[in-house]
Amino acid sequence: MNTTAPAAVSTAQGTWLVAERELSTKLRSKAYLVSTAILLLIALGGVIWAGIASANPSATPVAATSSAASTLSELGGYEITEVDSPDAARDLVAAGEVDAAVIDDPSSPGGLAIIADREAPQSLLMVLSVTPEVELLDPDPAAGPLRYLLGIAFGLVFMMAAMMFGMPVATSVVEEKQTRVVEILLSTIPARVLLAGKVVGNTILAMSQILLLAAVGTIGLTVTGQTTVLAGIGGPVLWFAVFFFFGFILLAAMFAAAGSMVSRQEDAGTTLTPVMYLTMIPYFLVIFFGDNPVVMTVLSYVPFSAPVGMPIRLFFNEAEWWEPLASLAIMLVTCALVITLGAKIYENSLLKMGARVKFREALRG
Repeated sequence: MNTTAPAAVSTAQGTWLVAERELSTKLRSKAYLVSTAILLLIALGGVIWAGIASANPSATPVAATSSAASTLSELGGYEITEVDSPDAARDLVAAGEVDAAVIDDPSSPGGLAIIADREAPQSLLMVLSVTPEVELLDPDPAAGPLRYLLGIAFGLVFMMAAMMFGMPVATSVVEEKQTRVVEILLSTIPARVLLAGKVVGNTILAMSQILLLAAVGTIGLTVTGQTTVLAGIGGPVLWFAVFFFFGFILLAAMFAAAGSMVSRQEDAGTTLTPVMYLTMIPYFLVIFFGDNPVVMTVLSYVPFSAPVGMPIRLFFNEAEWWEPLASLAIMLVTCALVITLGAKIYENSLLKMGARVKFREALRG
């Protein structure tokens, strides 16, 4: 009887088989599907709420005499109750019907005076204060809270996606070692193919979530009429997706290598902590140093923070056209080096059971 040996699995086929296993495992998880749906709803709700809030700003209730009322009506943003006398204005403030009152006062520098209960509204003080004309030779277009909001948005998405899809790479590696399943897998496909499949599968999941968030944000901005914001943020979001793609591959390889160095879930914290720090650092650096142009320039070139730093600089027109390309080139070189190093650690540590494999031992094999 003639027996035919089974055809050897190619590298591409083996990589896709492992990737497909990672995808099917995640997509069958109800917890993953529910958490993704909640995240998308929160993102959509946040965009819609921001649009409604900006379109319908709350008006501050203010009492005002006739001439003061005409001044406030030109400014907008105030619900004006016109009164006949300063005493009537004081009565409304004392009764709590208005936040403050504006009355005529010839002795005041601006010709107006503010009456309040305990503290005058800051917005009212700002619009009625006499401010000298200011000429800025080098104005900062990035001043204001928008820089911090973008930093939190990009940083939080990068950190959450890296943790949500990077950590499972490490935990699955440890689980396969702990249950000895890895020995069966390695009898069929090489270790590097197994690593590539895990990285590819989780990268597809992470990028799918990023694209879904971008689609939800686009829908929300379009529905609420925030087309100006959409036009301005479109380019930076595309660059964020590109940098995130390679940045996640880099982190996923590191998570897999860190997971292969231990044989029990209880020991995984010691090897995963450095990778988790590299995941969280961009988020906190952008929050603390988001208004520092020198620090942001450096962060936009460091591979672990470039997915957050460079899109923010592009949004505020602080980067030249060639800078994202240069940063991406540095990212690609770093990605290749880290994947090579991570694959070596993964391959040398995968079959070593028992105590945690030391870093030097994992490199030597």
